[in-house]
Amino acid sequence: MTTDLTETRRWQREYDLLFERVPCYVSVIDRDFRITRANERLRTTFGETEGRRCYEVYKRRRRPCVSCPAQLTFQDGQDHVAGQYGVHRDGTPAYYVVTTSPLSRGRGGVAHVIEISTDVTDVRRLKDTLTRTQDFYESLVRHSATGVLAMDTAGGTRLLNPAARALLGLPAGSQPPPKRLREMLPPAFFDGSPRADFHLALQETSIQNAAGEAVPVEFSAVSLKSHRKALGRAAFMQDLRPIKQLEKEKLEAERLGAVGQTVAGLAHTIKNLLMALEGGMYLLDSGLRKADVPRITEGWQILQRNLDKTTAMVRGFLGFAKGRLPEFQIADPNEIARAVVDLYREAAGRQGIDLVFEADAGMAPAPLDPAGIESCLTNLVSNGIDAALLRRTPGGRVVVRTCHLPGEVVYEVADNGCGMDPELKDRVFTTFFTTKGNKGTGLGLLTTRKIVQEHGGHIETESSVGEGSVFRIRLPRARLQALASAGAEPAPALGEDHGSRPADSRVSG
Repeated sequence: MTTDLTETRRWQREYDLLFERVPCYVSVIDRDFRITRANERLRTTFGETEGRRCYEVYKRRRRPCVSCPAQLTFQDGQDHVAGQYGVHRDGTPAYYVVTTSPLSRGRGGVAHVIEISTDVTDVRRLKDTLTRTQDFYESLVRHSATGVLAMDTAGGTRLLNPAARALLGLPAGSQPPPKRLREMLPPAFFDGSPRADFHLALQETSIQNAAGEAVPVEFSAVSLKSHRKALGRAAFMQDLRPIKQLEKEKLEAERLGAVGQTVAGLAHTIKNLLMALEGGMYLLDSGLRKADVPRITEGWQILQRNLDKTTAMVRGFLGFAKGRLPEFQIADPNEIARAVVDLYREAAGRQGIDLVFEADAGMAPAPLDPAGIESCLTNLVSNGIDAALLRRTPGGRVVVRTCHLPGEVVYEVADNGCGMDPELKDRVFTTFFTTKGNKGTGLGLLTTRKIVQEHGGHIETESSVGEGSVFRIRLPRARLQALASAGAEPAPALGEDHGSRPADSRVSG
């Protein structure tokens, strides 16, 4: 008997110790919802609680809770668990997970309930913070104008925002299989192991939408990790079609603006030509009346010379004014330049000018419009020969170079001619500007710049009086590739007949 009493007392002490030290709120509640006993944690947090109703302590309410697990336990004698909202002693919100169990029974059923409340406020706050953060980033990705695609290490699509779906032409809710995704995105996105560190930046490339159309984009990608564990890869795609359309409209506006300026200058030039034609007609007419053969010959030569000049000017103007897409094809930049040099070398030599070609052996093929680039180089070489002829001493020289720079195809035409002062240099690309007097139309360099711009490049000029000039054409390879992929008109293979290109596009100014 003594042993049983000692054992009971030991259990009682252990129960009391557990009741007091358990890291949650523990209370015993009677049928009137009054707390008859509270553990140390509950007393420390809420002060003296015995004799107070549980809803007064936890929630500062004056009435029982609408959904009360203790009330349910009193009614059915079963255990119940519920999430409850309350107020801390300092007035801040509190969240609890409440478990109630029957503790003692009387004649009327359950007399006391033991209630264990775990304060999950910190967990709830963390959950709310994580939810808000997740909602923030989901909203950011969902409404982003940049297409975002996330892929797991197995190649499955885990995220595809509306902008990406629009770029790829995919309906809402559909997920492209990994094989189809490989056909749509740049091959470089799938290089290497999906678990390896990865970074990709393509300033301009193209993706394929569901209809099989090429869409120009700026494409970047990174590897996704969590605590050094690979999660997959993410791709970011910026639609370049609006930018390309703006570039096209800007180029067209510049072209039309230059055409307007050209028309204004054309009227003055035509007026001068008409005066010359009238003079020639007068000599021809008077010569015929007087049967004066030398006078007839002189009048006819004037007419012929000015008719030739009129024809060249009108063709040059039409070549500049009309809009035309370059006919891109893969071509060897060296071969185009070599053909132009071969065309002019003999004529230059007869005039005492040394025409030299310096080819970069490392130059790789590129998407070009061969006839257009040939036209540009023809203009520049012709101008270079004319400038070299104006030297005060013999030894005129024109050098045509190709240069392979990182990401660029570069052509240079350099001469050691008379050179230009800064004022003259600033006017070389203006309408009807020429240094050739009656021999030039003033449209050659303007047409050259137009063709270079149609290739997505630009032309630079360096010049010093008495030393010569350098005209440099720079063509970015990425831009050439993008323009070629954007649906430029098909062209005959290099070496085939280019007779379909009108002669008016090759204008020497």
